[in-house]
Amino acid sequence: RKIFSLPPLRPTFTFEQGGTPEEVDYYGAINQITCAKECKVKRFIFLSSMGGTQKDNFLNTIGRNDDGSGGDILLWKRKAEEFLIKSGLNYTIVHPGGLLDQAGGKRQILIGVNDKLIEGTENRSIPREDVAEICIQCLTTKESSFRSLDFASKEGDGEITTDIAALIRNFKGTCDYSVKNEP
Repeated sequence: RKIFSLPPLRPTFTFEQGGTPEEVDYYGAINQITCAKECKVKRFIFLSSMGGTQKDNFLNTIGRNDDGSGGDILLWKRKAEEFLIKSGLNYTIVHPGGLLDQAGGKRQILIGVNDKLIEGTENRSIPREDVAEICIQCLTTKESSFRSLDFASKEGDGEITTDIAALIRNFKGTCDYSVKNEP
C-alpha cells in the first residue's frame, strides 16, 4: 500500500485592471491626500493597517506574481503614509490589527507602535466598531495629531476600554518610518 501526500494548495489572488495595491493603496491615497490639502482640510484621519514594517507579512504576498512582482499591499499603504506625513496636513494614521465583525466597546483596547502588537501575541485583532470609534476620537483628541498608532484589542481578562481619548493621550510615541521596506 502506497501512501503519499500533496502539499496544501494556497489560493491564488489576482487584481483587476486598475485595482492593484500600487494603484489603490498608494496612488488612490495620494489623490485623497492631495485633494485634502487643496481643500484645506483641518484634520486627516488615515485608516491603514498594521504589518507595514513586515515585508514578509502574509498580506504582502496576496497577488504576488511568480517573478516576485505585484502584491505588497501593506508596503504600498506604508509608502502612502509617508507621503501623508510629508504633506503638512494635520494627520493621524490608525493601524488596526485584523478586523473583527463583533460589537465594539466590549474589549480592552491596546495601543502601540511599529507592529509590536502583532509580534508573538494572540491580541492581533480588533472589532470594526472599535476602529470606527478610535477614528472619531482621533478627530477631537489633539494628542493624536501628527502621530501614527497601532491598535488591537484583548478579550477576557483585560479591563474594557471606555475612554479611547485618554488611552491616546497617555500613550507616548509614534511609529518609526526610518525602516524602509520598498515594494
